[in-house]
Amino acid sequence: MPIPIVNSIASWFLKKRFHQIDLFLKYPNEVQNELLQNLLAIAKDTEIGKQYDFSSIKNYKTFAERIPIKNYDGWQDDIERARRGETNIFWPTPIKWFAKSSGTTRAKSKFIPVSSESLEDCHYAAGKDLLCMYLNNNEDSQLFTGKSLRLGGSKELYKENGTIFGDLSAILIDNMPFWAEFSSTPSNRVSLMSDWEHKMQAIVNETVNENVTSLAGVPSWMLVLLNNVLETTGKQSLHDVWPNLEVYFHGGVSFTPYKDQYKKILPKKDFNYYEIYNASEGFFAIQDRNNSSELLLMLDYGIFYEFIPMNIYATPEEKAIPLSEVKLNVNYAVIITTNAGLWRYKIGDTLKFTSLNPYRIKISGRTKHHINVFGEELIIENAEAALKKACKSTKAEIAEFTAAPIFMKDKEKGGHEWLIEFKTPPKDIDYFTELMDTALKSSNSDYEAKRYNNITLNKPILHIARHNLFYDWLKRHNKLGGQHKIPRLSNTREYLDELLVLNS
Repeated sequence: MPIPIVNSIASWFLKKRFHQIDLFLKYPNEVQNELLQNLLAIAKDTEIGKQYDFSSIKNYKTFAERIPIKNYDGWQDDIERARRGETNIFWPTPIKWFAKSSGTTRAKSKFIPVSSESLEDCHYAAGKDLLCMYLNNNEDSQLFTGKSLRLGGSKELYKENGTIFGDLSAILIDNMPFWAEFSSTPSNRVSLMSDWEHKMQAIVNETVNENVTSLAGVPSWMLVLLNNVLETTGKQSLHDVWPNLEVYFHGGVSFTPYKDQYKKILPKKDFNYYEIYNASEGFFAIQDRNNSSELLLMLDYGIFYEFIPMNIYATPEEKAIPLSEVKLNVNYAVIITTNAGLWRYKIGDTLKFTSLNPYRIKISGRTKHHINVFGEELIIENAEAALKKACKSTKAEIAEFTAAPIFMKDKEKGGHEWLIEFKTPPKDIDYFTELMDTALKSSNSDYEAKRYNNITLNKPILHIARHNLFYDWLKRHNKLGGQHKIPRLSNTREYLDELLVLNS
């Protein structure tokens, strides 16, 4: 089909969808409240609907007072029953699919319910919206003249008790209409291969001769793939491999540590990067403007949002608030109620609002991926900004990093210990550490207070990781591919101590 016709069809869908988007842009709180009432009405005859008498809940206040906030551990028993084939527990339609992701305190893995409603009205709807927004902002796009190189997880789908579990990406690929494969590469067969290292070369072999116009996947693993493409082809730039490549749709982990490396292999100044915010639990936000670091919170995907300010998270004062009460630049933990039967569920992510009209956000980290042993409140956002400054001043490049606390012992003060795998190391590691420490002080007043005259925290200790250390750790733990990653910040030494042993 000629590209003008394809773009015209896309524009028609775009205009139709923009009317609906305009509704939640103009009336965000009304849309969210109506959505909540619809979810309660749909699930009123489920076990949980009867337990909390959903039929009598007429407003947010009653909803918040009656239904407790839970993390995965709180839902695990009910989810396991659903995985065994029981129905109508927390959602009325049978749930066949469960997205497998990394585990919790009680469980090695989480199995997030994926209903037919969440597949269609959330995940697939978001994919269409992403394309619509991109085309609206780039009228000369040639996106549909070629294929999208998609990089999904490395797990196959497993059948169990009549239900199916696997990586969310595998579930999405497996449920896509047959015609969708024609616009994507690699083939479904290769996309769903379980052996990550064999799959990587198979993807390279299938894609280097395709007309790839877009990339979609997690930045860390996509970078591994793209470097393999360059190594296989002997090219310096990906534009030499795929001349019509114009955009990279990315999500899953922060793009900040990888941005400079992508610019080196994608040197065109007009190349586009579009960020998405999705997870096994749902698709939440989309970058809706070119060259923006903010994401538009999507309010009509069957997800009702609540937020807990991080300064009271996991304290006796913990209390969630609805979207209508959020404030700018406050760090919030995200709570969701979904059309897959998760009710007031802690997803473990944190974000900040950068705009309230419309509601735009920046992802700030994870509720557990921070260091706050000494009241320093160090979050991913602080760490990545500090490392970026230190790299810029020393012309260093970072591949991966993690950090953990040094706990106080006897009269010894505490501190932070960092393990960094450099792509290009700094000439003076002590100077790099000093620059990083100074940058952390300037961006985080709590950290600065604890570091003042070494009152609580000593100067950070930094180790250089050998080449491929983080990759080898993930391989050893069977976590290659997908959204698997080592936490960049941790309140315990579990990951760091194991990595240091592997690094010796």
